[in-house]
Amino acid sequence: MEDSQIKDDAVIAQTKLWLEKAVIGLNLCPFAKGVHIKDQIRYFVSHATTPEELIKDLMAELEALAEANPDKVDTTLLIHPYVMQDFLDYNDFLEVADATLEELDLDGILQVASFHPQYQFEDAAADDIDNYTNRSPFPTLHLLREDSIDKAVEAFPEAEQIYEKNMQTLRALGHDAWKKLFI
Repeated sequence: MEDSQIKDDAVIAQTKLWLEKAVIGLNLCPFAKGVHIKDQIRYFVSHATTPEELIKDLMAELEALAEANPDKVDTTLLIHPYVMQDFLDYNDFLEVADATLEELDLDGILQVASFHPQYQFEDAAADDIDNYTNRSPFPTLHLLREDSIDKAVEAFPEAEQIYEKNMQTLRALGHDAWKKLFI
């Protein structure tokens, strides 16, 4: 097995652990469990080291998701551990990601959600526990189908309350218990 494959496997394993322990385990996203159990999540580790290379991977993954059978691949986690380590750079890149959706005529069909190890909401302090709702082990672009989001929201009518519920969950949990999730 190649070195890069071993590293990719480790990146995916850490991402799956985060998904299982935090996102699903704390019910931060009530829609994640179904696609996880059905093995409908594509994990793609980008080897990009520049924003330009990441854009190429993003384009390829957006097109692949748009063309994939939703019963097989409903969503993609584009994990990019070698680029966009600085959160502010990453945050700026999200505008490029949205422009890429439009360029590919996939706006309204797919969307991009964001996760990052240093994720920080605009009015939050860097160590604020609220930030952990969007903190992942590696910078990650979550590519989602609009149709799947619509179906999930229909099944979960209080979807707009998820954000507030997540903040309450993490505030009750605290930093120490968050760290213990991954031990």
